[in-house]
Amino acid sequence: MGKKVALNVFYNLVIFLCILVIYSAFEHGRYEYVLGCAFIAGIIITLKIRLIKEIKNTPKP
Repeated sequence: MGKKVALNVFYNLVIFLCILVIYSAFEHGRYEYVLGCAFIAGIIITLKIRLIKEIKNTPKP
């Protein structure tokens, strides 16, 4: 269970970092970075949702 918690924290950090990069890139007009980080954030959000569903389906002792 500790690995899943660490993975969830890692996903949160990556999503936060992508949001910061998207904001900064949008301010500077670097739309290729916006597109790239939006794609990466989308993949990470999908993985995070799958992880949450997996945690919910684990039997509780």
